Amino acid sequence: MLFLKKFIILVLIGFAAWEYYSSDADYSSNAVVVSPGTNQQRDEIHHQKKTPNFRCDGREHCSQMTSRAEAVFFIKHCPNTKMDGVRDGIPCENDSRF
Repeated sequence: MLFLKKFIILVLIGFAAWEYYSSDADYSSNAVVVSPGTNQQRDEIHHQKKTPNFRCDGREHCSQMTSRAEAVFFIKHCPNTKMDGVRDGIPCENDSRF
């Protein structure tokens, strides 16, 4: 009888351990490890998900933009833009269309 009790306890402990480690493995396979210094990468990924697919195509002026989001993309990523006269990061401040 004592042998049966010990056997059942060992089986229950083994099952509990298997459950614990197998569920932990499921979480770790989906885990994303972020090391220090990757804030820029996270911001770029977040920006790509949030921003429509804009691309630099030579436009430089507010009158050529279709939205403020597009103008912001252009001043951050494209050369020779002329949309941020005071250089404060806010393009087309005087454009009433946006």
